[in-house]
Amino acid sequence: MKETKNKIIEILEKIRPYLNNDGGDVEFVKFEDGICYVKLKGACAGCMFADMTIQNTVEEMLVSEIPEVIKVVNIQEALD
Repeated sequence: MKETKNKIIEILEKIRPYLNNDGGDVEFVKFEDGICYVKLKGACAGCMFADMTIQNTVEEMLVSEIPEVIKVVNIQEALD
């Protein structure tokens, strides 16, 4: 599990510069039962494209590179 967490964080580090360019960021929250929970920050947090960013960028990269990850959830969305 720790190895999976480290892989997730490594991939998020690769995604981060693209989000930073638009004034946003992504933070790893937890990995549990195949689901990676992240939190979009900065401009990404309230952006109308946040769901697309999660699905088309974050989830696509994590699921394709880490077999243990089956889904990515934006934790802010889960709290709303």
